[in-house]
Amino acid sequence: MENPLTPEVLADPVALTRALVDIESVSLDEKEIADCVEEVLRAVPHLTVARHGNTVMARTELGRAKRVVLAGHLDTVPLNNNFPSTVQGDLIYGCGTSDMKSGVAYALHLAVSVPNPRYDVTYFFYEAEEIESRFNGLTLVAAAHPEWLSADFAVLLEPTHGVVEAGCQGTMRAVVTATGRRAHSARSWNGRNAIHGIGPAIERLAGYQARMVTIDGCVYREGMNAVRITGGVAGNVVPDLCEMEVNYRFAPDRTAEEAEAHVREVFDGFEVRVTDSAQGALPGLTAAPAQEFLAAVGEAPVGKLGWTDVARFAALGIPALNFGPGDPNFAHHPEEHVEIGKIRDGAATLHRWLASD
Repeated sequence: MENPLTPEVLADPVALTRALVDIESVSLDEKEIADCVEEVLRAVPHLTVARHGNTVMARTELGRAKRVVLAGHLDTVPLNNNFPSTVQGDLIYGCGTSDMKSGVAYALHLAVSVPNPRYDVTYFFYEAEEIESRFNGLTLVAAAHPEWLSADFAVLLEPTHGVVEAGCQGTMRAVVTATGRRAHSARSWNGRNAIHGIGPAIERLAGYQARMVTIDGCVYREGMNAVRITGGVAGNVVPDLCEMEVNYRFAPDRTAEEAEAHVREVFDGFEVRVTDSAQGALPGLTAAPAQEFLAAVGEAPVGKLGWTDVARFAALGIPALNFGPGDPNFAHHPEEHVEIGKIRDGAATLHRWLASD
């Protein structure tokens, strides 16, 4: 197919957003969009380009004292009668408009239009952010080409509605188990009902008082919630097992180990099995490029409520922030959209920060 990312489209972040949205790229089906992005970038003389799987990396080699990363994922959640894009007034509707092809448009527009940035820049257009971590393009790059990730500061172009969201929460999933003894429901006194036994754990969650933590002026509100419960054998059997899955979102001042200890403390007396855990990221506001970026935005940052790939960079000692035009409240929504004005304002902000002239 003819590449829709023409020079005219690349020059306009709004047109570029629509063109990217109109290339279907549900997770694990990013080859077409990665091919289009790679073709564009390889034609740019000031960039060195490499590819791993369906992740495309481009970088300047200008000998600057500092290097920054701009990163955006190419994949989307499954389509939901919201493809291709449409425009209504100041809004572009379509799958991936908010999360995060409008952010990807920022990076691609800057990559081709800013040949002489004030920092050396590494651009990542990566695959499979919306699914399990083992497929994530940055995970795969970290294993195969860790040197690609080297930088002094990173911006993840996640939807933030045009404000800086600093750091991110950690996240943990755990299964809390209650056991019992099976019996015929007509003679239930001969058994012990595991579903009834999980009740005290549910009551603890209902009364749970979540922390609110302020770090570098950014507020992170924790949360612990039951997200799934399973139990039962048959309509006439007292169940002997009940499992409740709990999701804990914790502030980045806690390590994953401290978060696990807290979960076990809350459910003391129950069997607890941690099934998944991801460390959060501290705000990362003190690095010089971060300070200059905040000055370009001109608004105070807020804490990121959620987990993003900033945590991957933080784990490498690279401070990172989230910044993008989309409204996170509409990410993955059937009415997902992005405001055209936010795209233009954010593109101007990034150009003001990055361009040296």
